[in-house]
Amino acid sequence: MKYQKSHEWVKFEDGVATIGISDHAQEELTELCFIELPSVGDTFEKGQTFGIVESVKSASDVFVPVSGEVIEINETILDDPAIVNSDPENEGWFLKIKMSDESELDDLLSEEDYKSSIT
Repeated sequence: MKYQKSHEWVKFEDGVATIGISDHAQEELTELCFIELPSVGDTFEKGQTFGIVESVKSASDVFVPVSGEVIEINETILDDPAIVNSDPENEGWFLKIKMSDESELDDLLSEEDYKSSIT
């Protein structure tokens, strides 16, 4: 798993990046009540906003850590955003992207470096 400084994580397998927000991010946001995600087929460049998460205390943009085309979104979290609070780095994933440039993964933080950056 790799992380972006803005608290998104990436799991990569066979050219597909699964993306979500970190446990730290969901703790800071507290109870999520709304999530907005893009549509399948949308394309993004690394660093663009792809969605919004809203909690009882704030709303935050979510940024795509890698470039590519959305091939799947997690419909379950749209109906039940609390899944992101209970399991942000597994069942609470946001979307899957067919990556256009796998070398972008090299710019992301390791889990150890990410955890060091938030303490």
